Parts: sequence; structure tokens; C-alpha cells
Amino acid sequence: MMTGNRGTTIRYSDVISDIALGIRRKLTGDNAVASKEEEILKLCEEEFFTSSYTTDVDVMDIRGVIFAVFRRVRSKYGILEELLSDSHVNEIMINGPDRIYVERNRQLERVDDAFISEGELEEIIRMLASDVHREINEANPIVDARLPNGFRVNGVLSAVALNGPILTIRKFSSEEITMEHLIEYGSITEECSRELKSYVKAGYNIFISGGTSSGKTTFLNALAMAIDDEERVIIIEDSAELRLNNISNKVHLECRSANSIGKGEVNMQQLIKASLRMRPDRIIVGEVRGREIVDMIQAMNTGHDGSMSTGHGNSIKGMLNRLESMYLMDSQIPMYSVRNQIANAIDIFVHLRRDSASRRGVVEVAELVGFDGTDYELNYLYTTDEHGHLVRTGNTIIDTSRLTRKGYET
Repeated sequence: MMTGNRGTTIRYSDVISDIALGIRRKLTGDNAVASKEEEILKLCEEEFFTSSYTTDVDVMDIRGVIFAVFRRVRSKYGILEELLSDSHVNEIMINGPDRIYVERNRQLERVDDAFISEGELEEIIRMLASDVHREINEANPIVDARLPNGFRVNGVLSAVALNGPILTIRKFSSEEITMEHLIEYGSITEECSRELKSYVKAGYNIFISGGTSSGKTTFLNALAMAIDDEERVIIIEDSAELRLNNISNKVHLECRSANSIGKGEVNMQQLIKASLRMRPDRIIVGEVRGREIVDMIQAMNTGHDGSMSTGHGNSIKGMLNRLESMYLMDSQIPMYSVRNQIANAIDIFVHLRRDSASRRGVVEVAELVGFDGTDYELNYLYTTDEHGHLVRTGNTIIDTSRLTRKGYET
């Protein structure tokens, strides 16, 4: 039987919880008796074999119980420690105490492990929240935060989650993903990559759309590497994920949630307005979700060429509809004017999709030519064929003015 797997953990949850609690008290007391893993494991063995539980655990399960205790004692994150330190795990998804899933090497799999109770899982969620000075409780049962190491955490307590506490942790690779990596992964073709880089350098405003976990932020980061170092770039995000290490003259701004008494919130809309007074050449907005779209569109329309952003959408046309809806959250102007402003602001759309095998890639690239008074004029440059491969449509970009100014052949 595997050490500490979900069957063993659930079956002996009370035993594991009681022994682990006793050991933690010893390790955090004035007379801490162990610090190294070998010593902790030895202590776990001693505590088990001197306890009254030896007769309650089947002989074949003793090793599993001891290791389940050990993993909860050696790290404050308990059984999550191995998953958090595994560089091959991109995302951790926990649906209640006994449903743990991970995305490992782009494949979704279930982990043969479990928390001993809802209480243990909720304790870890509270611990993660406290690490970044956030509060989660019955009155405020949802937390969304970024850990100091850059991991993004979303936790939901059982007060509003019917199948138990929910915890999702998105990890970000320490290795910077470049366009060359994306070509190697099959996420984009070399031809399309080269073309998009030229649009970045020439100063076209680019919007990247896609569904959840389709790779929008990773793609934006890779594409933004084409920005010249001498330009001044303002980066605005809800939770800081972009790196852009190739740019030295940059300002990185992050939203802040309100404190426990409802004060101190700094939202995306405020940061975009503030960025306009920082003399930006380009503004990069990590993701637009609401009323901040108005300020982003205005920024793109007022001389900040080469600005970029991302958003959730199921296609380029679907993204355009969502942009309209978000724009109208904060404005009562006619739909004609909304569409006209969007068409004047954004030049290039790139749409990404994650398929059933968790492969992420570009599936559409289109130039937003304008608005004809009735609908948007889209010039599709790349689409996918019947085999799902990204192919050129045969169309060429219509607005070549910026490419020409930068000396690119059109």
C-alpha cells in the first residue's frame, strides 16, 4: 500500500490528526526536540509506537500512517509541500479533502492522497491567506491572493462550497517562457511568431483572448519580449504574474484588496488612470475584467501605441462582444460609439485555446480593420485547419503604416 494514500489517510484520520497534533506541540514548545527530517521521522515512529493506537492500525497500514503523520509535521503546508515543490506540477486543484488533482507536464491527473478532514484543509487555506496578510472566515469565505513566491491562490471555505473547502494554486515556472519555447511546444508557428513580433516592434495595439488557463499571460509575457529596451513600459495587473525582464525602464503596478474594515482598496481602474501620468510609451494590462476597459481603451486611443492586454473570451468575435459588455458597465454612450472606440483602439487580436489534452496554442490571429457602422471588420491572418494546425489564411495586413515606418517589408 502506498504511504499516506487517500484510503489510509481517511481510514485513520483521527489517529493521524491526534499524533500529528501532539508532535507539533513538542516541536513548537520551549524544548523543541527535532529539526531535521530524519529526527522528525524518528519522532513520528516513537510517538506512534508508544501511543494507544498501535492496536487500532492494521500491520500493513502502519508505514502509511507514520508517513502521513510525518508529512503533516515536517511542513506547515502538510501534504501540499511535495506538490508545491514539484517543478513539473503547474496547477493544484483541491475539491474537498479527498479530491486532489494536479496538472503535471500539461496532463491532468488525480493524486492518490487526501486530507484527514475538512478542518485540516481549511487550516491550510487560512495559513496561505495569513502568509499574505489576507483574512478568510465565515463572513468572508473567499480569498484570492498571490504568495511571495508568485503562486496564485484561490481558496473557498465550506460555508459556500457544497463539496467541502476548495483550494486552487496556480504555479508559475521559474524559467521564463519565450516565443522559441512556444514554437517548440507547438503553441505557435515560427512564421506567425515572427509576424506578431514585428507588430509589437512596430507599435500595434494587441489584445490576447482565450479561456481560463489557455496560456494568455504566458503568451503575453513571451510576446512582450519583443519590446525595445529603451521604451518606458507601465505594467498593470490584478495579481502580478508578468516578468518582462528584458525591459529596464518599467513600472510594475498591482491591485490591492480592501483590508478587514473595507479600506485601502486599489483597483485596476485607478492604476490605469495613474499610469497615464507616468509618461508611458506603452501600457500593458494583465487582464481586463470590468469597468477598467474604458480607461484601457482611452489609453490606447490617446497615443500609447504598442499597448497590450488580455481577456476571457471563446473566440475573437466573442471577445469583442465581451469588451462591449464590460465597456457598458461604466458608460451610457450608444453602442455605435462603443464599437467605434474599440475598433480605433485595438489593431490585432490573438486568440488562444486549450484543447482536451491540455495543449495550449494560438488558434486565430486577426486584424481589426475598423467598424463599418453595423459590425466590426475583421481581417483574419491565421486560423486553424481541419487537423487543428495553425495556418495562414492568405490575407495580408491592411494597415501597413506602422510597419512601413519601422522599415518592415509588407
